[in-house]
Amino acid sequence: MHDYTQADLDPQTRGMLEFAVKLTRDPSSMTEYDIQELRGLGLDDDQILSVVLITCCFNFVNRLADGLGIEVPTERQEGLQ
Repeated sequence: MHDYTQADLDPQTRGMLEFAVKLTRDPSSMTEYDIQELRGLGLDDDQILSVVLITCCFNFVNRLADGLGIEVPTERQEGLQ
């Protein structure tokens, strides 16, 4: 899947992905409303914390790799595209 916005996703999954994108692209714009949106989709606080932690860890590892110039070997890139 290359573009989640075109995928047939349930509202909860789409909401988590939209939250993760916003947290990644514009973290200073996050508000209590964003949390309430996830709660409205049925996520509890532990699940919301998991979404935040997973998003932050993914972003950290990518920035670490980018900052150090780490490249993924060609044979390992198949599942990343």
